[in-house]
Amino acid sequence: MTQQPWLHDLHIAVDGPATVLTHDDGSIRDGATGWYVDDRRLLRGLALTLDQERPTPIAASATGATARFWGAARHLGDRGPDPTVEVHQRLSTRGHQLAVEVTVTSRARGDVDTRLCLDLAADGTDLAVVKGGSEPAGPPRVEVEDVIWWSDERHRTTVRPQPSPAMSKPVAPGSIRLTWPLRVTQGQHVTITLLLEATRTRASAFDADAGSADCDWNRLRVDGDDEWRTLVRTNLTDLQHLLQRDPMAHQDVFVAAGTPWYLTLFGRDALWSARMMLPYSSRLAEGTLRALARRQADTLDPATAAEPGKIPHEVRRTTYTEDDLVLPSVYYGTVDATPLWIVLLHEAWQAGLHEAAVRELLPHLQAALRWMSQAVAQSPDGLLRYLDAEGHGLSNQGWKDSGDSMRHADGSVARAPIALIEAQAYAVQAAHGATELLEALGESAEDWHAWASALARRVRDHFWVEDGHGRYLAMALDADGHPVDGVGSNMGHALGTGLLTTSEEALVAERLMRPDMLREFGIATLSCDNPAYNPTGYHTGSVWTHDSAIILRGLTLAGFAKEADRVHDALVRLSTRSRHRFPELIGGDAVGSQPVPYPASCRPQAWAAASAAVLLQHHTSR
Repeated sequence: MTQQPWLHDLHIAVDGPATVLTHDDGSIRDGATGWYVDDRRLLRGLALTLDQERPTPIAASATGATARFWGAARHLGDRGPDPTVEVHQRLSTRGHQLAVEVTVTSRARGDVDTRLCLDLAADGTDLAVVKGGSEPAGPPRVEVEDVIWWSDERHRTTVRPQPSPAMSKPVAPGSIRLTWPLRVTQGQHVTITLLLEATRTRASAFDADAGSADCDWNRLRVDGDDEWRTLVRTNLTDLQHLLQRDPMAHQDVFVAAGTPWYLTLFGRDALWSARMMLPYSSRLAEGTLRALARRQADTLDPATAAEPGKIPHEVRRTTYTEDDLVLPSVYYGTVDATPLWIVLLHEAWQAGLHEAAVRELLPHLQAALRWMSQAVAQSPDGLLRYLDAEGHGLSNQGWKDSGDSMRHADGSVARAPIALIEAQAYAVQAAHGATELLEALGESAEDWHAWASALARRVRDHFWVEDGHGRYLAMALDADGHPVDGVGSNMGHALGTGLLTTSEEALVAERLMRPDMLREFGIATLSCDNPAYNPTGYHTGSVWTHDSAIILRGLTLAGFAKEADRVHDALVRLSTRSRHRFPELIGGDAVGSQPVPYPASCRPQAWAAASAAVLLQHHTSR
């Protein structure tokens, strides 16, 4: 049986469309480890030995584009408990390049003589094959000419060692061993470097390049102690290195969703990340709006879930296939990206986006509004719903997009088409914001305020349910119009959107603060009282960093300062116990005082990293 490889114990560096994943000792050898470029794994093996022995790993750290490793060659140097020969490795990815630096440092009394070998294994496996846990095809042939090189379907990869090795020889198909004899004297070091570079030889549907040079948030002022500054700096550095340039307009940057599985443009993720960062980066908001607007649907195409005016869910380099899931390179199966795009445009305009840029996007705004209006008008109950009509797309098309995420109070899975509470909230917020924007620019706004008010009334009539703890919002309505009454975090996304009255927001805030929802490190996706609760279920009990940050943001906007402080403090605890690099999600239960990793969690992940900006804004206003 094939299984998706886990990531929780790997060290990950990223820059734009390239990412490298390694073990604690800096090696690449199995599972998901490797160097990936443009969703292809180009290097599947990297192993360091000294006299045929691997260094013992001692410490490792990864942030942004760089991963660092400290090991000891215990078989070398002085005898005794203290290691006297250190092995330092540094892996840095910059665009389509990977720099590997190995430094051997001696503290031993005498000279240390050793043979350093680096084994490289070539690859060209598609990301979907790796993620599915399938056995990759045979490796490409490694050629040794002026440079070492190999090719896959879309790239030519070269390797340039410095200094030149004393010996280069194949050790297996698709593998090569480079050898250097070393002599290191006391207090001195010797460094070996490799520069790997991937050159595109065939275009894909979305050849986005790294955008990390276009936004630098290191100059952002962060007051507080070292722990707090490290939280902010680490996550904003990660976010910076997730930036990519739109291949249709290189001046526009967006943030890719997460490494390694989603290192491309995802509408909802990019929009929420830009919203979170808006107080500190208007360029990211503008680039995200423009990149998505260029790909806004203008025709009806069931195969891609496209409908005129709809903003895409994801844009990949090729068709993505995973089990029964078959997604075209541009896929529109999302119910919320379109209203979220409208909300970001309104918020960016409020934050000072220049009028010319806003006016350029007005035709896209009008198209998005028409889609929203028509989608609600075609729904039997006047709500924004979704359905995977073709059967090979996403069965759930909100942010909780796993097939089992929509749960009734008895634990059963809700039937589609689904009307999510948060999608209605985003639509109401979008309609109010679009009206304000259009009227300010002297454009026709129709009566979107009345449209939003009518939608809010329908939500009020159908979504409120009650259990032994009182009234709360159902996460959705199912195909039969029945409330999906499992207690979930979805209701928190309605806070501060204009959907709810003050008294209704108070009920939501109170329900989310109960111990079955507010866990040690954030808000759970599903109440632990639900029979379907699984602390390491993707959307059935886990805690997602961005979900908690969105709820923190909503609590603040709705005026619930004490409740917002509790969520803020939970996320700070998570950061402290995660080396300040926010994971995509964690388990809903802790082990002692430590978070339980979700084994397949992306790290870094865009809206998790951007959550640091929400914390920063809350921190400065406390």
